[in-house]
Amino acid sequence: MIVYEIQNLSKIYPGQNYPANDNINLQIRQGEIFGLLGDNGAGKSTLVKQMVNLLRPSSGTIRLRERPLTHTPMHVPLQVGYMPQDSAALNNLTFGEALYFTAHLRGLSRQQARQERDRLLTLWQTEELRDRYSSRLSGGQRRLLRLAVAMAGQPPILILDEPTNDLDPQRRKLVWDVLREENQQRGTTIIFITHDAIEAEKVIQRVGIMRNGKLVANGRPSELKQAVDQKLRLELFFTPGQEPDVPAHLPKHVVQAGHWLFLLDWAEGTAVLNQLNLDQIDDFRLYTATLEDLYLHYAKRP
Repeated sequence: MIVYEIQNLSKIYPGQNYPANDNINLQIRQGEIFGLLGDNGAGKSTLVKQMVNLLRPSSGTIRLRERPLTHTPMHVPLQVGYMPQDSAALNNLTFGEALYFTAHLRGLSRQQARQERDRLLTLWQTEELRDRYSSRLSGGQRRLLRLAVAMAGQPPILILDEPTNDLDPQRRKLVWDVLREENQQRGTTIIFITHDAIEAEKVIQRVGIMRNGKLVANGRPSELKQAVDQKLRLELFFTPGQEPDVPAHLPKHVVQAGHWLFLLDWAEGTAVLNQLNLDQIDDFRLYTATLEDLYLHYAKRP
């Protein structure tokens, strides 16, 4: 069953000469985990805000379970749990109050809402935060609160904007474990934006890659990886400011100061390694292409 059908969707903000979303066509199937990747400004958040009816498209249509969003606006909050990047509306509520009221507003009785609050506090390992106000939480704790609020009342669809930002490795693992469990046990459809392609690869079933407002790739990672299946991923680590010598023809991606990434053809892997001066680098890693390399292939190419 198709839960979301997006046809010819475009969005142009007032005062801009270029579209934030440009003629996007996309279907999301029931029970799948769909990841949306792209650079900042690629149009990802604009797309999901239209999917939850917070932005009106300039043109095109979005159907949720065959109903146009513009015709039945209250259909969205009953079907979709949305986690935005920020949520100032929660600042005057405690962690527990935000969960209780959200669950109650989604149709649970008072007793059921209290049970749901307690379930989510345990699920996200945040029992000690129950009586703490959102405005006094750390960035990572607020992100867990927004995740838990999105799940309150167990909506059949979750749309999550950067669910693992600000989280330490242990919490990031918890997020992916919980989402995988939610999908497998309840059949929840999960749509999320992330920049963490390597970790997302562990749970993702289908991926869409955006560039300059367009959906430039859409499919299963195993299928899309055919574009980079003859590539090797080479990472170099070195002291910032002391750049190593590398073959001039290799396009590099600067991950951060002292960390470069290259995609090599299989045939040139040995030759490139032989040209490296090991005295100029602290460490290197060479392995087969990942979902992140697939993202770089589609999102970075001219």
